Amino acid sequence: MNAQTAARQTSAPQTPSLPHAKPEQLGLSPVRLQRLSDAFKREVDKGTLPGATVLVARRGQIGWFDAIGKQSPLAAAPMTQDSIFRIFSMTKPIVSIGIMMLIEDGYFLLSDAVAKFIPEFANQKVGVERNGELELVPLKRQMTVQDLLRHTSGITYDHTGNGLVQRLYQQSRLRSRKITNAEHASLVASLPLVCQPGAEWNYSRSTDILGRIIEIVSGKSLSAFLAERILAPLQMAETAFHTAEANAGRLAEPFPTDPWTGDKVQLFNMLEKPVMESGGGGLVSTTMDYARFSQMLLNGGSLDGVRIVGRKTLELMASDHLGPEVRVDSPLMPPGHGFGLGFAVRTHAGIAPFPGSLGQFFWSGIRSVNSSGAAWPARSSGSIRRRTCSRCS
Repeated sequence: MNAQTAARQTSAPQTPSLPHAKPEQLGLSPVRLQRLSDAFKREVDKGTLPGATVLVARRGQIGWFDAIGKQSPLAAAPMTQDSIFRIFSMTKPIVSIGIMMLIEDGYFLLSDAVAKFIPEFANQKVGVERNGELELVPLKRQMTVQDLLRHTSGITYDHTGNGLVQRLYQQSRLRSRKITNAEHASLVASLPLVCQPGAEWNYSRSTDILGRIIEIVSGKSLSAFLAERILAPLQMAETAFHTAEANAGRLAEPFPTDPWTGDKVQLFNMLEKPVMESGGGGLVSTTMDYARFSQMLLNGGSLDGVRIVGRKTLELMASDHLGPEVRVDSPLMPPGHGFGLGFAVRTHAGIAPFPGSLGQFFWSGIRSVNSSGAAWPARSSGSIRRRTCSRCS
């Protein structure tokens, strides 16, 4: 590091830590927390994981924060508590909060049609597969902002299946980071939906469209809006759509090939500023930055005296919005859960393949055990469980 780089790092805004306390003071068991870290260490030793960070907070204080393994499998640098990760779909809750802030400000309603903001969506068709052919049928109703938030829009992802609509996604430029958010939205609107709006839960590019709506309504880029309304007020100083060259030595990187499948892994360059600011998966961040966001959620919408979103608004977001008429058939939705406005929500004490509390809300995403992470603000226990990993893809 030269003197100029050191000066830039010293003058850069710093993310303040949440308060620390001994695990016992928070009702946490240090023995059991160590077992949690040991589980990740075993994966590092087996060669299925380069490294990870693990953070557990309760009652607003951190009781466990561990950095395990290497920051990159191709370098000797250890994983650190301030390593920078691609957070992929953990971008979605942040953007969903941004949309709800604009709703609180009175700019629009959950029930407003997406076509009100992006007219190209008004004439979209639904793709129905019949005998290996794609038949395009009219919409029964318009897609709404609520549909985007709860993933019942009919939009899909190219990697969640191989149906005829998803193949059209795969053949498009939707993955490009060199198109604008406006161009991306127009591309999505030009493709057929996989189902009628409101009929099914399909994990999708819906949150990217929410990001574009934020730009249209606010008159600002998505990055500028998030920085002004969420990231700066929460002092999340290291969360953005790219990071500075001075941080090149802090990037958590995955294996070059998947340790199980052998497939080559190619992720976006965290040092490169994208044209497309993906509201569905484009942010980079640190464990502490996201812990501050999670603590804000757990506090009911505020942190350190700064209110981001109203308590009742957050309660609405963290409630199940999938009625019995909505079909759910996806491995991405855990059993015993529904989906709210940007989060999965636990609806049953049982059924799920992992323990938890009723009302617990969270999201991780398709790369949650790869080069990203997951956060669970658990309302009933007043705790945050957060882990970030760098594995393969």
